[in-house]
Amino acid sequence: MSDTCAHLEAIESVKHPKKKQCDECVKTGDRWVHLRTCQECGSTLCCDSSPNRHASAHARKVGHPVVASAEPGEQWLYCYPDDAFAEY
Repeated sequence: MSDTCAHLEAIESVKHPKKKQCDECVKTGDRWVHLRTCQECGSTLCCDSSPNRHASAHARKVGHPVVASAEPGEQWLYCYPDDAFAEY
């Protein structure tokens, strides 16, 4: 998928969201802008344009580097530590 990021290269099959909601925002009653699905654990969380930025916080806290867009019609992956992007 990417020539520059081992994290993206390691993705064999893309995990898709089980629900179209941020798992953490739902707990607090907050809203989100866009959703991202962690490619290691499958959690769907809000993007950095959202007030809580749960997806990038999750990546930093637990070390899961790659997310996929959970938005309809978007087919891309992003690696936080390498700031790398790949379409699939």
